[in-house]
Amino acid sequence: MDPSLKRALGLVVALTAAMLFSASASAQNPPPDDDPEPCQTDCDDGGNGGYTRGPDPTDSYLEASSGPYNVATSNVSSFVSGFGGGTIHYPTNTSGSMGGIVVIPGYVSYESSIEWWGPRLASHGFVVMTIDTNSIYDQPGSRKDQIDAALDYLVGQSNASSSAISGMVDGDRLAAVGWSMGGGGTLQLAAEPGRLKAAMPLAPWNSSFNDFDEIQTPTLIFACESDAVAPVSSHASPFYNDIPDATDKAFFEMNNGSHTCANGGNAYDELLGKYGVSWMKLHLDEDQRYEQFLCGPNHESEYQVSEYRGTCPY
Repeated sequence: MDPSLKRALGLVVALTAAMLFSASASAQNPPPDDDPEPCQTDCDDGGNGGYTRGPDPTDSYLEASSGPYNVATSNVSSFVSGFGGGTIHYPTNTSGSMGGIVVIPGYVSYESSIEWWGPRLASHGFVVMTIDTNSIYDQPGSRKDQIDAALDYLVGQSNASSSAISGMVDGDRLAAVGWSMGGGGTLQLAAEPGRLKAAMPLAPWNSSFNDFDEIQTPTLIFACESDAVAPVSSHASPFYNDIPDATDKAFFEMNNGSHTCANGGNAYDELLGKYGVSWMKLHLDEDQRYEQFLCGPNHESEYQVSEYRGTCPY
């Protein structure tokens, strides 16, 4: 055989063998996914937190009308024991156990007044129950007890195999959100050691004796600057000041806001969504990716924030 032809045939054989080896190696060790699925179960992805869930957050992501998860609902009968029934909002396109949150309305008000918070929080990976009270005239102490009962109900539903939220709620990661007298009840429950991992009173009202100076629960208060029902100077502001500085706490007063400014479904939605979701993500999911939105920015430079206080870093 001609020597040059022999060399050419040898080169072809060598290249073919190399290509076969490369294909075999690629089949056994596929290249890393350039766009991996976000962590959607209880997991630790390199220091972001023990229960990290969802993509890396941004301002626009948190200000959007909903988060990354689709939300379904399940009705809760008004004949249930301990509170006045309500609606469970839960994510459908994620898995694993999640933090559980109860949202309660204020004096002479119904679930509809605070229902905005249900899908907003649930779309970011929480199981949320917005509730009615036994009576629209219930005082903060009674509302505290009803939040407590509703949290027990939520955990019980998670433990029931026939429930729509079976296996979805982590009973060790619970939170409360309450408006007006519901906010007063939320603060009262937050003062009970070990019950809540996070609390979020909305324009809170409370006139009875309290032990808010014993609160160790991370607490974010949304106050409304022009609130004539629960004036900031006699309710939200002193409540915040009573909470020990050793406790993670924050205070957002919304510019020109009336008593309903923190209920959602209004001009403050982007602000409420960004900081409300961040608070729950940081303290229920222990996800440090969200601290950047709470700590660091000059919040008072935002038009809708008339006053900010906080105990950063969290």
